[in-house]
Amino acid sequence: MDGKLYLVPTPIGNLEDMTFRAIRILKEADVILAEDTRTSAPMLKHFGIDKKAYSHHQHNEHKATSEIIKFLKEGKNVALVSDAGTPAISDPGFFLVREALKNEIEVNCLPGATAFVPALVNSGLPSDQFVFEGFLPVKKGRQTRLKLLADEERTMIFYESPHRLLKTLEEFAEFLGEDRQASVSRELTKIYEETVRGTVIEIKSHFENNILKGEFVICVAGKPEKEKAVKNKDKYKQEK
Repeated sequence: MDGKLYLVPTPIGNLEDMTFRAIRILKEADVILAEDTRTSAPMLKHFGIDKKAYSHHQHNEHKATSEIIKFLKEGKNVALVSDAGTPAISDPGFFLVREALKNEIEVNCLPGATAFVPALVNSGLPSDQFVFEGFLPVKKGRQTRLKLLADEERTMIFYESPHRLLKTLEEFAEFLGEDRQASVSRELTKIYEETVRGTVIEIKSHFENNILKGEFVICVAGKPEKEKAVKNKDKYKQEK
């Protein structure tokens, strides 16, 4: 009988967010894969999981996946963790899941921590419909993506690094409008957790005068109905 592939979410900051089930699965797994073993080792030790984790990251996942599939075919259970949060959400995992499914191997993703959900709920922006964009392209395709998102009506969620935050907020002001409502959360679940709400330009001003540190989640309101109505009206006039 084939083994199972488990995707195990780990805390994004506060270790109390680890689930009992996640700890059990990691203790029972025959093989633990981690995005960065230097990050996972202290976490595993904290929860009394006395097992070595093997590296599985974006630079080796294609090469390593065939060996992992072999382990699974031999009946071994494999657990994958990322540095923090849920594997495959802006982290390695998708390729391995796809290959496991191609080989008719059972895949189980445990529920657990992920950064964008609390950031969205904290934002105060509509959460009934939203689109998760993850990280925007760094260079190629970036402006094209921003132009497309200018007409997005759902709340948009992005991940961003400290050294690109101000540039991204500036681009949001340019492509989406300075008055577009937004929210930026950083260091979620940690001691210095912070959420800043307001217009894109107000939030940019805040972070221009504060230390940029930690992981950032940006939530941006979708295009207002008023703007959509005006655009449709102008389009109708042109066609007429």
